[in-house]
Amino acid sequence: MSASNSPSWTSSLPLLGRVWEAWRSLPPPIPEDSVTLRVLVQLLVIVGMVATDVAAGTQISLWAVPLSIMGASWSWFRRRERNVLLKFALAIALIGTLVVFLSNLVTTLNDTRVILGELLIQVQVLHTFDLPRRKDLGYSMVIALILIGVAGTISQTMAFAPFLVLFLLLAIPTLIYDYRARLGLSDRPSDGSQASVVKTVRQSFPWKASLTLALLVLSLGLVLFTVIPRVPGYQLRSFPVSSTIDFRGDFDGRNIVSPQAQADGSQFNGEGEGTAEGPGEVDETFYAGFAESMNQNLRGSMTPQVVMRVRSQAPGFWRVMAFDEYTGQGWRVSRNDNVREVRRSPWSFRFDLPFMGPRSYTQEVIQTYSIVADFPGLIPVLDQPRYLYFPTEDVAIGPEGSLRSPVPLSDGLTYSVVSHVSLRDRTRLGEAATTYPQSIADVYLQVPEEIEERLRDYSQSVLANAPNPLNNPYEISLYLAQYLKQNYNVPQDPFGLPFLDEGEDLALNFLFRCEEAANPAACTPGGYPDHFSTVFTLLLRSLGIPARLATGFDPGNFNPFTGLYEVKNTDAFALTEVYFPSHGWFAFDPIPGHEVIPPSVSEYEPFGVLRQFWDWIAGWLPSPVTGFINGLFVMLGRGIDWFLERFSRGWFGILTGLLTLVLFGFAGWLSWQGWREWKRRRWLSKLAAMERLYQQMLQQLAADGCGKHPADTPLEFARQVGDRYPAEVCIIVSRICQAYVGWRYGKESVPVEELRQQWQRVQRRDWRRKLATLGRR
Repeated sequence: MSASNSPSWTSSLPLLGRVWEAWRSLPPPIPEDSVTLRVLVQLLVIVGMVATDVAAGTQISLWAVPLSIMGASWSWFRRRERNVLLKFALAIALIGTLVVFLSNLVTTLNDTRVILGELLIQVQVLHTFDLPRRKDLGYSMVIALILIGVAGTISQTMAFAPFLVLFLLLAIPTLIYDYRARLGLSDRPSDGSQASVVKTVRQSFPWKASLTLALLVLSLGLVLFTVIPRVPGYQLRSFPVSSTIDFRGDFDGRNIVSPQAQADGSQFNGEGEGTAEGPGEVDETFYAGFAESMNQNLRGSMTPQVVMRVRSQAPGFWRVMAFDEYTGQGWRVSRNDNVREVRRSPWSFRFDLPFMGPRSYTQEVIQTYSIVADFPGLIPVLDQPRYLYFPTEDVAIGPEGSLRSPVPLSDGLTYSVVSHVSLRDRTRLGEAATTYPQSIADVYLQVPEEIEERLRDYSQSVLANAPNPLNNPYEISLYLAQYLKQNYNVPQDPFGLPFLDEGEDLALNFLFRCEEAANPAACTPGGYPDHFSTVFTLLLRSLGIPARLATGFDPGNFNPFTGLYEVKNTDAFALTEVYFPSHGWFAFDPIPGHEVIPPSVSEYEPFGVLRQFWDWIAGWLPSPVTGFINGLFVMLGRGIDWFLERFSRGWFGILTGLLTLVLFGFAGWLSWQGWREWKRRRWLSKLAAMERLYQQMLQQLAADGCGKHPADTPLEFARQVGDRYPAEVCIIVSRICQAYVGWRYGKESVPVEELRQQWQRVQRRDWRRKLATLGRR
């Protein structure tokens, strides 16, 4: 090409001119002319972008989708051009995109998945302006697949599911048309007519096969999703955290900030005036136990609302607050000034939290909390938190181990926690000492003098009627909790119990209200759920066992599709924590309908989804069938536990486990062979006599290495046998093949029994010949 056809700037810049000429001398790219393939690829990209937006809560697709469509249209019309200047401009834009990404990566200390998703979307938008070849469309398909994967990892709701199904329904025809394009098949009719693309696709596309394949993929995916074990994640130490929250003002942790008070700078201290007594009505949104004081003389109920979603390696009690001082009608934190402030490093979101007391036999559990509704400046965690990844520069630890934030927890905030959760062992806790440190006894044995003796007498009378002597605090705690569950009730009406009068004690009202009533038969003993925990705490204190009231959330409903626990405000309640020297605090739940022992790390089930599916199936089956299948599952589980335990008992255990594995493998192989032989015999038994003899002959010859090719006729196969076997074998094989052809196609009558006897004699002679040959060797 002559220099006159080059741009004017090439004469002044010889090096660029030579590069330009070398570029222009390259052969033009072979374009992809399939409009259908291009449209399907673009739809895949759009689904990936929108799915990422929905999962991350961003709005990138508002500009990315229109620009991507414009770029794809431009690429179609310019697919046969070299587009040198466009490629140069796109290269500069990609460099700028990379610079922005690296800048965001440096300034963002938390989870980078959203930033990576944004980078992929930006790259794809630029990439759509230059898609001449089929290979370029393949890059777009890969980016769309990565985007849908990113959306799946960051999604916290089922809103991602429709996009996944839509992506699958688009991916199957995309792969089909990509394969057609590789074979050189055009979208246009073979006769050269000008039919529309839509009509051509409707006529040529295998709709039934595609839908069948999509259903098979979905079904297989659901089955794998159900049976694959849920292994605890978080193998990497980069935990999800929101962006840094700038807090301006003084923070000492003594006051708890409420969402309503954030605007005017006031503090949230419970029931308006900060009192823990007096009649009142339950707030419809906020639980009364998330404050410096807790009034239990309230009536009413909350309106259910999702507060947070939790991803945790194990379920548990999401602890928020704890109280040490009983006020007669509620609780308060008596040492609220004893707060420790903790500051993190400016280079990391991690807070190193001090241990709040002695602990033994702990297990690390990692949790990530995503707040979806306004929440006070208290940080729910599993007890006991060791590391906190939180987006503020400071947090505080209350005297009872509660974590406090300088700002309310608002919708969209995400933080992570690493807790060292104590493992509950009944034997060890039963053997714990009963001599308590003075710092524990001075705070957690407090009971008002006017009710202490009466509560002690009641507790001792209950324990005296126990079927077995109770000689340690752990067994006493279990028995008292069960006793309250079985002998007292929760009223169905949230306004059913009258308010406590001024000076009236909640615990005495709970225990003795019906005894002192004018009509005891018409009185229902008990109280509201949190009243049970209050009474239980005071009963333990009256016996000299340190206890405190803790508030938090039940694990919530586990969503197997997202892997998250969905926690509502109505999941909040109070339970009792009991102190055991050298072991720490352990929770007990005396509320009817709850388990005495709250969920813990020991309840982790790798096959939790399969268990939920089986529970649903079992509801439709008769009880005997369900019991039998449950027994099989129990036996299988015990067998797996026994097998895995072998590998933890030294070399002898390892050898035992391997030998067991070999034996089970051999038994499985024998079972498989026996099943195949049974299936073969059953199939042969259903055939006609001549057909059965013919098939037996083919199977025996195939076992000797002389199989029949499907394209060969019976007579052609008989001639091939003559080259490998003695004459007597060839003769009977030829007779059987000829008889089979005559019976099958000519409806002739054949001597089946005579042929079978001749074939059996030949087989016996052949086996004797093989044995003699082996003997000579």
